[in-house]
Amino acid sequence: MSRRVIASTALFALALSACTTVSVASNPIESRWVGHSAGEFFAKFSPPISDVDDGSTTVYTWRGGYNRIKQQGSNRTVSVSCTAKITVSSSYVIRDITIVSDRPGANGPSYCTELLTAG
Repeated sequence: MSRRVIASTALFALALSACTTVSVASNPIESRWVGHSAGEFFAKFSPPISDVDDGSTTVYTWRGGYNRIKQQGSNRTVSVSCTAKITVSSSYVIRDITIVSDRPGANGPSYCTELLTAG
């Protein structure tokens, strides 16, 4: 093979790779849910409370996980819940989850993480 063909192939492959975007999960909730069906999420945790169309995506506001828990390091029992903004593609696949409201959990700093990443 000539050097020109190899160089052209390498440039073509480089150009194609620039067209691919890879989303890296920045937290355990995103690791668990990004790429999954929003229907699966809402069936497991309850439907969203509102939604806003944003072109090719829809941003849902979700609130759930209402519970009373004993917080780690204290004998206090507190009421907790979780609120999130969930960005979903036109094919109903979760693209992003942003936690809006959270409380300390029973076993760590985030009730939302405990709730949304449990088996």
